[in-house]
Amino acid sequence: MNLTANELIKILLAKEQITQKELSEMLSDKTDKNYTQPSLSRKLTKGTISYNEIIKIAEILGYELEFKKIEN
Repeated sequence: MNLTANELIKILLAKEQITQKELSEMLSDKTDKNYTQPSLSRKLTKGTISYNEIIKIAEILGYELEFKKIEN
């Protein structure tokens, strides 16, 4: 199953019962950037969110990213 970053983050937010607004506030607290719910939503929808932002979001939500070799 191939999910976009937007879809994956929405699933994780629902699972953790956290809103995009809450996530944007937590992201602002953990970084030197100011995130708002609309700006975060726009990045996710447009697919312009950076890898570093994805890593930080995963950490905030209590997850880690892992690269796994694809078996052919």
